[in-house]
Amino acid sequence: MLYKHTATELSKMLKNKEVTATEIITDIFNRIEETEERLGSFLLLKKESALEKAKIVDEKIANGEELLPLEGIPIALKDNMVSKGDLTSAASKMLANYEGIYDATVVKKLEDAGAIIIGKTNMDEFAMGSTTKTSYVKESKNPWDLERTPGGSSGGSASAVAGGQVPISLGSDTGGSIRQPAAFCGIVGLKPTYGRVSRYGLMAFASSLDQIGPMGKSVEDVAKLLNVIAGYDEMDATSMEVEVPDYTASLDGNIKGMKIGVPKEYFIEGLDENIKKVTEDAIENYRKLGAEIVPISLKNTEFAPATYYILAPAEASSNLARFDGVRYGYRADNYDGIMDMYVKTRSQGFGSEVKKRIMIGTYVLSAGYYDAYYRKAQKVRQLIKNDFDNAFKKVDVILTPATPGTSFKLTDKKTPVELYLEDIFTIPANLAGIPGLVIPAGKVDNLPVGIQLIGKAFDEATLLKAGDAYEKAYTKMEMPKL
Repeated sequence: MLYKHTATELSKMLKNKEVTATEIITDIFNRIEETEERLGSFLLLKKESALEKAKIVDEKIANGEELLPLEGIPIALKDNMVSKGDLTSAASKMLANYEGIYDATVVKKLEDAGAIIIGKTNMDEFAMGSTTKTSYVKESKNPWDLERTPGGSSGGSASAVAGGQVPISLGSDTGGSIRQPAAFCGIVGLKPTYGRVSRYGLMAFASSLDQIGPMGKSVEDVAKLLNVIAGYDEMDATSMEVEVPDYTASLDGNIKGMKIGVPKEYFIEGLDENIKKVTEDAIENYRKLGAEIVPISLKNTEFAPATYYILAPAEASSNLARFDGVRYGYRADNYDGIMDMYVKTRSQGFGSEVKKRIMIGTYVLSAGYYDAYYRKAQKVRQLIKNDFDNAFKKVDVILTPATPGTSFKLTDKKTPVELYLEDIFTIPANLAGIPGLVIPAGKVDNLPVGIQLIGKAFDEATLLKAGDAYEKAYTKMEMPKL
């Protein structure tokens, strides 16, 4: 039953010689064997190499050598992070046979810290979606209710952690793709500040919005993982050379005097009453912990989804132009000339959601529409960022609902607009480039509900401190019965 433990607990057990790394990895793969057919979390598993690495860790322990920060701890990666020699498909037919020829910076940092990568997780194709249903390979399921979505696009990473298949994982977040699945699956998920974690080796969706982040069973696990992956990288032009603190150092449970802002614009029509109640209870609980609750206004919030769904597809249209059937990836079999090859390759290689976003993006970037849509969206993006800058002059952290409702059924026929509005509370942080943390805060009809904490740029430490204090006082980490 080692799979029930957090990464922090497993690390302590390893250091105290209560368990071996081989036992941990064996237990994890036994759990995956028991549950994977129902959950569909993984696209690639690396059992053999994981066990080999575990033996090396056990030898280190036997020799009395000091262990690295994540030594012997299993971790899963979302399938849009390249690792050398491993299939990395972004859950797309376009890259169904693509094998990584280098390691993403986060992969290198994990291995340097001793973590054992056990596989790649399912996702929405090229990270476009909020259900994992757009994956070319399979649908992932929510461990709390197998008829419901784990969220997306990092749905596989979330369901794997919630289902006990792995204690920690990495996802990527462009408009809420770490935080929404974390809320739906009852785990902790952090989107760091843009530029805090290197994007080198992350398959790009929208380059000015994408950010890799940690997911885990506890705030402390997420803090430990962020310690490892954060930092400047000369291979990433958007990486920021900002000092990385020890994120676990401030997890003392004391938030007396912390000012927490509550924006009225996030309590809108369409927010499920039960979600609203859980969020209001969380606000009151923070008050009991000694925080000062400050009403604030983020007046441009309502424009965030429209702004995002102009800018993100525009960037996707440019980023995905490289998949043309010439250099790598899928190529159509029968074509008449190079233009026909382009058209057939992209028509057959991309799924419907990806094609839809490419077309939207190409449209808003085209002559005659660039000023009306793309340029205007960039101006609104700045207004949204200004709202946050002004709010953070008065408060340390902002508290909001994480999602408008609980996880919905995979069979629910939601319109594209309804699906896009699933990210209404998470998108603003991406547009502003600031960090957002989701932690479990309760349940509605036995389905997890998360709350979101938003922080100042490069101040993940305060977010984690606030999340940890709530977790210690009010959260009883549970696992679904599978």
